[in-house]
Amino acid sequence: MFSTTLADATVSLIPLWIVAGYLVLLVALGALSSRFFRGTSADFFVASRSIGPVLLLMSLFGTTMTAFSLVGSTGKAFDQGIGVYGLMASWSGLVHSAVFFFVGIRLWAIGKRHGYVTQIQYFRARYDSSLIGYLLFPALVALVIPYLLMGLLSAAGVMSGITGGMFPEFFASTGGAIPRWATGLIISVVVLSYVFTGGVRAAAWANTFQTVIFMITGVVAFYLIAQTLGGLQAASEMVAQNSGEHLAREGQFGQMQFWSYMFIPLSVGMFPHVFQHWLTARSAKTFRLAVIAHPIFILIVWAPCILVGIWAAGLVETGALPADLRANQVLGVMVEQLIESPILAGILVVGILAAIMSSLDSQFVCMGTMFTNDVVVRVVGKDRFDDRQKMWLGRGFIIAVVLVTYLLSLAEPTHVFTLGVWCFTGFAGLFPLVVASLYWRRTTLPGALACIAVTTVSCALLFYDGLLRFTDAAQARGVSQTPWFGRIHEAGDYLVLGMMPVAIVVIVSTLTLIAVSLVTKPMAAAKVARFFPPRTLMQEQSQAEPTTVGGQSS
Repeated sequence: MFSTTLADATVSLIPLWIVAGYLVLLVALGALSSRFFRGTSADFFVASRSIGPVLLLMSLFGTTMTAFSLVGSTGKAFDQGIGVYGLMASWSGLVHSAVFFFVGIRLWAIGKRHGYVTQIQYFRARYDSSLIGYLLFPALVALVIPYLLMGLLSAAGVMSGITGGMFPEFFASTGGAIPRWATGLIISVVVLSYVFTGGVRAAAWANTFQTVIFMITGVVAFYLIAQTLGGLQAASEMVAQNSGEHLAREGQFGQMQFWSYMFIPLSVGMFPHVFQHWLTARSAKTFRLAVIAHPIFILIVWAPCILVGIWAAGLVETGALPADLRANQVLGVMVEQLIESPILAGILVVGILAAIMSSLDSQFVCMGTMFTNDVVVRVVGKDRFDDRQKMWLGRGFIIAVVLVTYLLSLAEPTHVFTLGVWCFTGFAGLFPLVVASLYWRRTTLPGALACIAVTTVSCALLFYDGLLRFTDAAQARGVSQTPWFGRIHEAGDYLVLGMMPVAIVVIVSTLTLIAVSLVTKPMAAAKVARFFPPRTLMQEQSQAEPTTVGGQSS
């Protein structure tokens, strides 16, 4: 049975050198992808719509299985037990595939026919309004920044766990571990390097490469950790003896709380970076593999992470891991402490970082794409800039977003899982907007605007009430711990009427969209008909018009 404490561990620099080599390899991959770059903004933003089924599956899975899925789920299981799998993984497997099928394919067909490269272009044309674009852009940017923040916080937590004690003279304040500021800076620079050279094609290549790595290393890490603990049965018995509640804490989750978690995966339908990956597909058939394989891939990734989290809880009780271990550090510390070979430990940490970085690159490209096509080009005119200038505009905004995110990552970190839930709540609140635009002809511009406004206000109020007022800093100031709208559940979740806030936000935004649309004047039938053609998706593919970046052709 494993019994070594953190203080007894032999510190080796080999894992750090392996991580450094991996980061150099990513930069080289970006340079290689630039050889296939066609030099146009269409290729930079949507890879000339030429991505096949394997790359689409890997890029979609890689960009949705983020730090939330690996570092966040492990930390959440460490805190609250095995029931976390039922809360998120099972729902995500089913809901994500359904969204890909019912939303993704239709948006791909419309985007290909009209030449869209961002979801804001689609919504602006669908509702025949520039205003909706100017409202959506800041809302989406505000939601993507915490998404990026999850990646930087998770990378920092993993590197802190794996490098503890390596540099006691240089980083004495962090116990010899590489500090957050250094990890965040390095990760940001590496991802920016290959995104700048190849755009979304480089992101798709990197996502595929990183997805393969983190899936393989995840399974290997799970096996090695289990073997170190004496096997699956021995590891589970150890938790049962020392921290048995972590094997049965799902009973703490109420029925309404459990069912309301199903609203969180709906957020994938409004992720701007996922929308952009959908548009890169070569054809409608390209989606088949993603729809079928996505739930299987989720099982492969989530199940080991959940088990590692509850095993860590048991090791803390035995004294094998420090009692002050933070949730964001659990996965990194478990790999560093339980994998005897420093080479294997380094390889496994690379897999963890691959999962984290596989979403950052897509989000970086997406931010630049929206800023260029939905703000600058829209304001000054599409003929004001050539392709090269458009790409540099996108790159400039990417740097600005990354800088803001990096500065936020230097603040006191919150639980990655909690941050992810709140981030996804906002995206899920906007999901009724995209569903109505695709399936309900009667939806109107006032209804869409009301949906955005209600989602923004409700998310802001609940976020402040459920998270910001309950931080350590708030407690230090003596802020009241009595929620305004809900209550803090014993499992740590903030609930409103017994449900996760996401359920309240989605229900309110849906009812608002329907009610306002029904009492306002319908849109002109001719304008709506452009988005509800009486043709199958395969006919749309064969009859699609030539595309232009940011075009609005009918």
